[in-house]
Parts: sequence; C-alpha cells; structure tokens
Amino acid sequence: MNTILNSLYNISDLLIIGIVIIASFFSGRLVKYIKLPSLIGFMLIGVILGPSLLNILGEVKQEHLGFLTEIALSFIALSIGLELNFASIKKLGKGIVWIILLESFGTFIIVAGIVFLVTGNLPLALILGGIAPASAPEGTVAVIQEYKAKGPLTKTLYAVVGFDDGLGIVIFGFAAAIAKKLLMHEAGAINTSFAIMMLEPIKEIGLSILAGVILAFFFSLVSKKISNSGDVSLILIGTTFVAIGLSIQFHLSLIMINLIVGLVVVNTQSHELIEKIRDRLPSYMPLLFILFFALAGASLNFSALPALGLVGLVYILTRSGGLIFGARLGASLGHVDKKIKNWIGLGILSQGGVAIGLSLIVKHDFSGLGKIIETGKTSGDALGITVITLVTATSVVFSMIGPILAKIALKKAGEIESGKHSD
Repeated sequence: MNTILNSLYNISDLLIIGIVIIASFFSGRLVKYIKLPSLIGFMLIGVILGPSLLNILGEVKQEHLGFLTEIALSFIALSIGLELNFASIKKLGKGIVWIILLESFGTFIIVAGIVFLVTGNLPLALILGGIAPASAPEGTVAVIQEYKAKGPLTKTLYAVVGFDDGLGIVIFGFAAAIAKKLLMHEAGAINTSFAIMMLEPIKEIGLSILAGVILAFFFSLVSKKISNSGDVSLILIGTTFVAIGLSIQFHLSLIMINLIVGLVVVNTQSHELIEKIRDRLPSYMPLLFILFFALAGASLNFSALPALGLVGLVYILTRSGGLIFGARLGASLGHVDKKIKNWIGLGILSQGGVAIGLSLIVKHDFSGLGKIIETGKTSGDALGITVITLVTATSVVFSMIGPILAKIALKKAGEIESGKHSD
C-alpha cells in the first residue's frame, strides 16, 4: 500500500499534466450543467489533486510546474493588452473613461483602506486593493449573449469589462511592488526611508513598460515580413517567452511587460497583422486556462478558510461597494444616460481568471519575503497563502452572483426583451 502511495506522490510532471488536462476538460463540461463557468471545474480538479485532498499536486510539484502559471499569465496579459485600442476608447466618449477610472481607483482605495482598518496589515490591504478592480468579462458577456441584450447599457458593459482589467493590472503592479518593499523593509533586508523605497516600484514598472515597448516593436518589425498567420503566432510565442525570461532575469513585472506588448501592437500596427494574431491566439488559450486554473485550485488551503471569514466578508462588501458607487460616480461626472448610471455597477461584479492569476503571482513572488513568523514561514509566505485562498474563494461567490446581477441590471434597463433567450 505504501508503495502505491509513494508512486502517486512521486508521479512524473508530464503524467500529472496529462491527467489534469483530461480531467479538467470533463470537469469543466460538467459544471456548465449547473450554470457555473468552466474555470470552476478546472479548479475543482486542482483542489482534488492538491494538498487539501489527494496531495498529488503538493507544494513541491506546484513549484516544479510554476512555469506554467507564468506562461498562462503572460498570454492572459497579452490578450488583455490586445483589446486596449485607444481609438475604440475614444469613440465610446469621455463618460466610459470616467466610469473605468473611478470604478477601478475607487475600488482600490475603498478595499485597501477598509481591509487595513480591519487587519492592520498594510501589505495585505494593498494587495487585495490591487486585485479588487480586476473583473471577469466572460461572466457578463455570457449573460449578454445568452439573453441577446441590446442597448446603451449593453455597449457600455462590453467596454468597461474589456478595459478595466488593463487598468486593474497597472494598479496591481504598483500596489504589489510597494507591498514587496514593505515586507523587505520589515525584515531588515532594506533600510531606507519610505520615500526612497517608493522609487523602486516606479523603477520596476517603468523598466517593465520600456521592455514591453521594445519587444512590441521587435515583434512588429519581424512579423511585417511574414504572411502566414501560423508563423506570426510562432514569433508571438517566442516574444512572449522572451518577456517572461526578462521579467525573471531582471525582476520586472511579468504581467506589465506582456500587457504593454499587446497594447503597443494593437495601437501601432495594421489591422491585417492584428487579425493574424487573433486568428491563432484563441487556439492555444484553452490549454493554458486549464493548467492555470488547476494549479490555482491546488494552491487553495481549505484549513485557512475559517480564519479568513471576516476578511473575506469585508473584501466582498468593499469590492462590491467600490465598483457600484465608483461606476455610478464616474457615470455622473461623464454625463451618461440615466439607466447606464443606475445599473452599470451591478453588471461588472464578476471576478475570476485575472484576479486568481494575480493572486498566484503574489504567492510566487512573495515567497520567502518578510520576517519569520510563528509557523516557521515568512510573512510573505503567509500573505501569499492568505491572498490566493481568499481571492479564489470569493471569486467563486462573485462568479455566481455576478452574472445574476448583470441579468437583473440589463432587465431593469429594458435591454432584455421578454422571452428573449438564445437556444
């Protein structure tokens, strides 16, 4: 019996990856029958294989497979960047810009402020505040398409959930960099004034943006000479791997570099080149999503959930309040249609992939930082476990209530016709 158990715990990485892909595919299909996003099914497989149950995907295995998370996050950031077309934003008018700015920054300020008041933990408050603005476009878009919604609120929802992830990643980049320096300062690894310490995050973000711009123009220059979309895709994959390598080598922001690559390409290159990218990018994203969310599920620590009850409730309430009131204030300042102002906040509450991805970044990047605590781990280790457990658990809540509230908002705005439903 012990031999069998040892074989399970020492299973090869490639065998685990194969099992995860197949099991997650069927689990994703299964949860759709109960009206949940497929990513919940992927995460369920991770939970089953992770330390909470079978422990096949234990902490050591997760470290071995950590590069898969970095690859998936890079392509997620790249795909978000490719949606940030400045011309499209301009066409939508200043009202949309006000909504995106105030719901994102407002949510960060409210969540970070109140979490700090409740916990007294500034790094945790900054991280949760930085993750809070990130939304899950798939939940809102699925409702719009299922009920064939049409109208100004529908158009606004498409724009907001498409663009606020990009701004959310920028906010998170600064918040995470500051939190990291605070932990290092706490452990005595750096001994400088707070003002000087804040220069480090600015330098990190600035160099990440510069690296992203350079890589974007390199990719564009090479790709202009290539006619086949498959070959363009290969160059894009190579460029993304270079971005990952640079972020590790020079301690830059993995997400920021790839976001900037997508943003620069979509705003400077021809429609033909962008279509070549979009032709192939969706073909390998499902595989990355499966591996990404399964690893996120394996990282869940169920034993930590009871202790997170109060913080989790605070996060859910403050994030919801920040998004709803921030969006409403932005709509008022932008002088948009009254029904958009009244209902836009309810339509953007879904949270999932990007938020979980950011929490995985925290778990990875904050490992070993800070002072040693009672458990023998560092405060950075504890922060990573807290963040991924809380964000994953609350994302399940937001994934369930978000689409329901989006449907209510669209119905109240009169953009879902009675009896209108896709087959």
